[in-house]
Amino acid sequence: MILILDIGKTNKKCFVFDEDYRIVFEKSTQLAEINDEDGEPCEDLKLLKNWVLTSVNEVLHDTRFQIRAINVTTYGASFVHLNSEGHSLTPLYNYLKPFPEELRKHFFDTYGPETKIALETASPVLGNLNSGLQLYWLKNHKPLVFKAINCSLHLPQYVAFVVQSVSRMFAPRSLRGEHTRHGLNSEITSIGCHTMLWDFRKNEYHDWVKAEGFVEKFPPIKPSNAVVPIPKSPNLQITIGTGLHDSSAALIPYLACFDEPFVLISTGTWCISLNPFNHEPLTPEELAQDCLCYLSYEGKPVKAARYFGGHEHEQTVKKLVEEFGVAVENRLRNVQGFANANDPEIIKYHTFMRQLLEKQVVSTKLAIGNTPIRRIFVDGGFSKNETYMHLLAEAFPELEVYAAEVSQSTALGAAMAIHNYWNEKPLSKDLISLKNICV
Repeated sequence: MILILDIGKTNKKCFVFDEDYRIVFEKSTQLAEINDEDGEPCEDLKLLKNWVLTSVNEVLHDTRFQIRAINVTTYGASFVHLNSEGHSLTPLYNYLKPFPEELRKHFFDTYGPETKIALETASPVLGNLNSGLQLYWLKNHKPLVFKAINCSLHLPQYVAFVVQSVSRMFAPRSLRGEHTRHGLNSEITSIGCHTMLWDFRKNEYHDWVKAEGFVEKFPPIKPSNAVVPIPKSPNLQITIGTGLHDSSAALIPYLACFDEPFVLISTGTWCISLNPFNHEPLTPEELAQDCLCYLSYEGKPVKAARYFGGHEHEQTVKKLVEEFGVAVENRLRNVQGFANANDPEIIKYHTFMRQLLEKQVVSTKLAIGNTPIRRIFVDGGFSKNETYMHLLAEAFPELEVYAAEVSQSTALGAAMAIHNYWNEKPLSKDLISLKNICV
């Protein structure tokens, strides 16, 4: 079996998959945020680390499970900076934290113009959502902290590092060792997601990253399907994956199961339309509309477009609950198509959803471009939202629109990425079931 930690901005999940990729254990929690030194909300890194350690320890001690591998998938654009002893030096800054305008101007005066850097790195200019600029901010605003950084890890790789520490407790004492940079790594799906770090033309770190001395802060890049073996006993090893960015992980099951061109709309906090079959170069017009490229776990560019759909939905539902009372929350989240359209809260909800779908259509058309797409797959929370799915099918009558019924595709993708290290069965092409949405 394999243990997967799937860490989103809102929900932190722990899964165990068996060899047939059936979920045999799962748990989920939400962790309270704290404020950083500027009063901005951010992930409580200590709380997150404790949850990781507790979850892994719980599963590894459970005699029902024979864990052969562990992998991690998390949200992106988030760095953890470690000192030489492996301790974090800063809060886990929120990628929505405002980026100083004067520093942005200084950066592009030095390395710009903006459009040139954005096109070369396939990253719209988004402030702290470009995680490379987080390091630039640290170097300029907190130089002593920057100097103390031994290595900077994107969040998936940091969590994988934490997992290594608890897993080593199951190793013979002579093999546990002290903290070193061994076992730390960078990974391409985390580097290649609107970070502004990666030059997509040269397939290497961008020149500005080298000029600022950041490359020395990054551990070596390992393949997304690489593992670190942790001896558990003389006859058994647990292998730990490198960790993956969640959007790229969600794409893996679909690439494995479907050969004909498709677009995957991965819905969560962000609604991201991913098109691994669109090889057209990014244009300035596309960048201005939050179109970008990700790197797949195979290191290939994936054209994508996104908007803050899940976040907008959550905020709107909260407002409707405040207006109409707690009793309407489940009705809104589980509203069936356009039933009960005379109820004022449902009318408001449908009005909002139509506005939301207008953004979705623009975003998805950007990802489609001129590729011969025949099918759209919707994964994640909105795949279960009848209103969303019917409006989407209505907007794309020439395409087949499917709600994916695969369970937890992001976690599934993280498990599939290191399939050969824990699973002796051949990888099935029947892991995803689909529900066709008819208008």
